[in-house]
Amino acid sequence: MRRLMIGILVFLALPLAGLGAWLYSLPPGPAALQPPPVPQAEARAMLAALKPPKRERPLIAIVGLNDATETTDYLIPAGILRRAGIGDVAMLATGPGPVRLYPALAALPDATLAEFDARHPAGADYVIVPAMSRDDDPAVIGWLRQQAAGGAIIIGICAGAKVVAAAGLLDGKRATTHWYYRQQLLDRSPSIAYVPDRRMVIDGRVATTTGITASMPTMLVLVEAISGRAKAEAVARDLGLAHWDARHASAAFGLTRPFAATVLGNRLAFWKRERVGLELRPGMDEVALALVADAWSRTYRSRAVTFAASTAAVEGRNGIRLLPETTAAEWPQKRWRYDLAGQSPAVALDQALRAIAARHGERTARIVAMQLEYPR
Repeated sequence: MRRLMIGILVFLALPLAGLGAWLYSLPPGPAALQPPPVPQAEARAMLAALKPPKRERPLIAIVGLNDATETTDYLIPAGILRRAGIGDVAMLATGPGPVRLYPALAALPDATLAEFDARHPAGADYVIVPAMSRDDDPAVIGWLRQQAAGGAIIIGICAGAKVVAAAGLLDGKRATTHWYYRQQLLDRSPSIAYVPDRRMVIDGRVATTTGITASMPTMLVLVEAISGRAKAEAVARDLGLAHWDARHASAAFGLTRPFAATVLGNRLAFWKRERVGLELRPGMDEVALALVADAWSRTYRSRAVTFAASTAAVEGRNGIRLLPETTAAEWPQKRWRYDLAGQSPAVALDQALRAIAARHGERTARIVAMQLEYPR
């Protein structure tokens, strides 16, 4: 019996020792760096490359995979571009029905890819590509190639760069992506020239960005390219952003020992899991909602749950239709409700990170910011 117990203890200790060795092999923390400046000539070249290629009032398509598309990548571009009013924005899905977003929310698209093609045979001016659960979905890949061949500018948001690469549109080009997927992108498409220290990179008619929160500055750059600096500044004020550009400190983001240890600890503390109620209200700011829902659902301790008066779709300020998970009657007052009413998107995100730190600790707030690639 004693030998059996010793054997069991050794069996259990080996994986733990391996895990400990792996954690110890990780860097102790991210570098604290100031992002290098972007030369004015580079910024001007980016704006020139993003000018509308076809129409004076451009047609902008945001493509989504029905079963899993990243929350902020899909909702934020639509919310910002529609509030700017500088083009016609279509939220698309590969098939009929809602787009299930991860890690939270669900939205009703405006049309399927086939319906869009029937209405707009000349194609879009811009196609925005979020991160998706599958990088090589045949419907998405074929459609992206078709749109690119028709002259559209393709913009991969965050890990959406992997989808763009899977379509062959980044071969031999300069690009960037979320820090977690950078090596995966380069392993799959070795001819890509990775560009560090940039929130966004454009090469020809293809642009890529780094980080989930890169959708905000990228859309402001696009607004400026289409309608000028004054319009972009007005939209930025509405979003609560004091400045935006392509600056980024890439070395400040990566897989570190504190990050991995915090994720592991939060996953193991399964008895501390909770749900955060977010009420869907007509006219709500969908950009702020997306950022808050995304942040609370990346703690490994909590998940955002939406509720409304009924299970019918609720239309927000910018015409985005969101589906609640449950009703207000089924989410009683005694359950936790997180109120983001009246907050601009940038303020709402910062406030959510502060609330996460207060509830789950600063280390959890840091892993959320790291996943969002958000420079706090």
